[in-house]
Amino acid sequence: MNTLVCTAPGHFAYEQRPAPAAEAGRALLRIRRIGICGTDLHAFEGTQPFFAYPRVLGHELAGELASEVPGFAVGEAVTFIPYFNCGSCIACRSGLPNCCAHINVCGVHSDGGMGEYLSVPAAALVHGQGLSFDELALVEPLAIGAHGVRRAGVRAGEFVLVVGAGPIGLGIMEFARIAGAQVVALDLNEQRLAFCRDRLRVAHTINALAADVAEQLRTITHGDMPTVVIDATGSLKAINNAFGYLAHGGRYVLVGLQKGDLSFSHPEFHKREATLMSSRNATREDFEHVIASMKAGLVQPTTYITHRVPFARVQAEFASWLDPATGVIKALVEVG
Repeated sequence: MNTLVCTAPGHFAYEQRPAPAAEAGRALLRIRRIGICGTDLHAFEGTQPFFAYPRVLGHELAGELASEVPGFAVGEAVTFIPYFNCGSCIACRSGLPNCCAHINVCGVHSDGGMGEYLSVPAAALVHGQGLSFDELALVEPLAIGAHGVRRAGVRAGEFVLVVGAGPIGLGIMEFARIAGAQVVALDLNEQRLAFCRDRLRVAHTINALAADVAEQLRTITHGDMPTVVIDATGSLKAINNAFGYLAHGGRYVLVGLQKGDLSFSHPEFHKREATLMSSRNATREDFEHVIASMKAGLVQPTTYITHRVPFARVQAEFASWLDPATGVIKALVEVG
């Protein structure tokens, strides 16, 4: 089968590899859609932690089930949870498989789905429930956002500042809105802020390059500052800056990931009795919440798709998606 391999930072190569065989306890998928996410882009840049080369990228996937799996039908449209957990570590025993001590993330720790077929644990399968391949490929990134909102314990009426208006940040905004929050989007890209206003109906947007970000937040929140700040940038500067935007008693959740060390004023953080949390991956509960929200019309996932390419063109097009000038929100690869 034709497979696209990230051989080193900045380099892709198409390779012919044997298609995986059907095995007991595993599900064989014929890949139909591949979403390109920040993890893939950062891996291509060489800035993604937990990463080794060569690697087949791709974990935002939708496909047709090509093998017998109990409870599923061959040919059924499916997606899957791409965080394969051990089932026995302290996190797994505590109901937190998303942060398993021995986690194997498809497309990061092991080869992903940038090919024609992929074998995954059968226990990771998720029913498509009538959603299209395009929609199913977007379930996973939206689940990341839904999980971050759940980690934050977002309550109706409170102000939630989402730092970063990329695909993950947009998903956080959507599920914060569904939870009843008043959302504020912060980004340095005016085109993405316009997308938030025009396509997601986000009432409050702020350019991160403005000299008065804190003052704008005070005005929007009637002097209180946001009670929840969620970072979706993976930018060390943005993460460190946002400590200053948090209300007293607030919660700060890091969804974005970077390699450096955090730096913030301990007295300022301490006097707020603030809470700092990370949010890693998502759980089946989050996947089910996303699918239910899609089916109820609360989220329109295809809104995010700005670029669409056939599999044969990924190598040629991929580097362009790193350039903000291309206006990419979500690139979707069509296979077969």
